Amino acid sequence: MKPLLKKEPKKQQQPKQSAEEAITMPLEAINYIMIALGVLVIAASYWGMYLERSVDGVFALFISPVTLIGAYLWVAFGLLYRPKAAKK
Repeated sequence: MKPLLKKEPKKQQQPKQSAEEAITMPLEAINYIMIALGVLVIAASYWGMYLERSVDGVFALFISPVTLIGAYLWVAFGLLYRPKAAKK
């Protein structure tokens, strides 16, 4: 008769990491600066549309859509950007 439960192979223990390697932030300061600038441009674009108070205005039709798309792309780039590691 075959056993119902199969024995799982032993897992290999991973080497212990140093304290510096164990605690790493996913984003660096440059990432936060890029995200903040993108959010600032997004807020300024919406604020500009609010101040214009016209659906058919130049800012609402031409300037704001371009700046909003660019700012949203900039925020996405800021989230994904990884600076090159310094050579040792």
